[in-house]
Amino acid sequence: MKKKAVSILLIVILMLLQCGAATTAKDAAAARLPKLVPAKIPARQWQLDVTFPDWKGSVNTAFAVNNRVGFYGYAGQGVLYLQPDKDCGAFSLYLNGKRVPTKGAVPGTAYKLNMSALTVNGLNTLQVSDIKAGTVRVCVAYPTVIGGTLKDVGLSQYALDTIDQIISSDIRNGFSSAQLAIVKDGRLVYENAWGNVQTYDEKGNPVKTAPVTTETLYDLASNTKMYSVNYAIQYLLTKGKINLDTRIVDILGMAFAEKTIDINYDGYNHVSLATNKAWKAKLTIRDLLKHQGGFPAGPQYFNDRYDCASQYFDSDKGNVLYAGTGADEATRRKTLRQIFRTPLMYEPGTQTVYSDVDYMVLCFCVEAITGKSLSTFLSKVFWKPMGLRHITFNPLRSGFTKDDCAATELMGNSRDGNLHYTNVRTKTLQGEVHDPNAYFCMNGISGHAGLFANATDLAKLASVMLTGGYGKYQYFSRDVIDMFTAPKHEDYTYYGLGWWREGDHGRDRYFGSASRSNLFGHQGFTGTLTVIDPEENLVIVLLTNKIHSKLVPGDTTLNQYSGNLYTTATLGFATVIIEMGLEPGGGTKENYQSLLYDMVADARRKLIQDGITDPKHPQAKAYKALKQAAKTF
Repeated sequence: MKKKAVSILLIVILMLLQCGAATTAKDAAAARLPKLVPAKIPARQWQLDVTFPDWKGSVNTAFAVNNRVGFYGYAGQGVLYLQPDKDCGAFSLYLNGKRVPTKGAVPGTAYKLNMSALTVNGLNTLQVSDIKAGTVRVCVAYPTVIGGTLKDVGLSQYALDTIDQIISSDIRNGFSSAQLAIVKDGRLVYENAWGNVQTYDEKGNPVKTAPVTTETLYDLASNTKMYSVNYAIQYLLTKGKINLDTRIVDILGMAFAEKTIDINYDGYNHVSLATNKAWKAKLTIRDLLKHQGGFPAGPQYFNDRYDCASQYFDSDKGNVLYAGTGADEATRRKTLRQIFRTPLMYEPGTQTVYSDVDYMVLCFCVEAITGKSLSTFLSKVFWKPMGLRHITFNPLRSGFTKDDCAATELMGNSRDGNLHYTNVRTKTLQGEVHDPNAYFCMNGISGHAGLFANATDLAKLASVMLTGGYGKYQYFSRDVIDMFTAPKHEDYTYYGLGWWREGDHGRDRYFGSASRSNLFGHQGFTGTLTVIDPEENLVIVLLTNKIHSKLVPGDTTLNQYSGNLYTTATLGFATVIIEMGLEPGGGTKENYQSLLYDMVADARRKLIQDGITDPKHPQAKAYKALKQAAKTF
């Protein structure tokens, strides 16, 4: 009997202990749930500002939408405000399926909720149910970019070590400089810089200057198109202040078409002047965003020796469009008149020709619609509200010094002294936009080129394409993001509206050969790349100054810089390695070594194919750099 009594007692004690443990675990779980804290709802632009129980306004018992809504966010961050009105009694609040305590919420009182412990990466769900009377208003802010580590987001350290080895080895063997920033799941998980702000003098002799830091500004070249004009138009469209099918003549005036002149030049499908004017009169914003506007790729408005260029210029002051040290606002206005005079090469909408003129025109359109310079508008709407301090046009006029900027071409725009025209720049460019139309004709502020930034600020700016907003500011609706990043046509899956897309392996050189078709971004002539992967919540920004180098020996095109031959200059190698580092497990060190060995073998085959045997040739030096990277990894 004693043994039986002891056994029963032990069983009772065990049950009590288990019950206590369960209660303790339940209490601990409850303690981790966020608490409502009384706080005034601030006046701002919200990602969500909805009122339950009828936020959708569609009462249908078979259509359960009135009490659930989604929003975009990231794990580890997020703020929600709510306010039951004065007639509201009890209600239930669920975040991603977890019930948040609302007992004790006072009708008419507003509350703040830190929901960072419950948010997930990407789409989150919010549900407000069981409202007995009255209504509940809920406001959700946009996520921002916060600090983080590779481990936080499951990105392999081996991947970044591989990239570091490649870039470092390139620089030891003659490449100029680079800067990399990675934002994943709303976290800045990596930023790094390599090289010096200037590597060579005008003659290509090595020089010692200040090292590049993560704050150094790079000339973005054509990446400017996305983060100036595209961002401005996407914002204006979201706010209902622009229509993509508006004709350019309705913004800039009929002179845009009527002032057109008759010019014959290479690639021009000559039609009557009347037909060309009719083409320009029907040209729309959408046509230009698609690069289907009909303009030539890049008329040299700045070059008084360019074939047919003299016909673009006003006759009252000769053929020199620009001042001796760049342009001014009067020159910008004159440039617009030259664009008015420029005939189209083909009927809008019938071909796709990537053209800088498209984005010069769009720049003038944005300025006409907003009543502000493009620089002022972008600073007011994006840069200052987002706290971006390292992005600007004309950095040397905006508080930055030459040593704050990575240098570009060695002898201005003269291609190692081989090009000659009035006032051609022949000094190493540093802090001045490289693109000559932007510099000479647009006063450094244009939609096609001119922006300078560091990789980190550009990555933060690019992250807005994933969520549509930043903190307390709304920028783009989901519809606008989808519209601009979708294929513009079934025959052009690698183009959105301005944005470059991976499509069906259409941009492997930049976006990698194992990337999703909806990955998008842009590239710049100076050696810059942005990559945005919406399914991975990933932004990659790699900035280089690869054209800070002499021309390749024997290059008769005057367009092949030695820096272009290095692995770093391909830009897309980083995308491949980073995406590889996000695969389950991230790969072993051997995976990356094998990849490097394959890259070395490809580089050797290319050397043999091109018949290069001189070890001092830049392609041979790039091959040597890659071999060293593989050997030392």
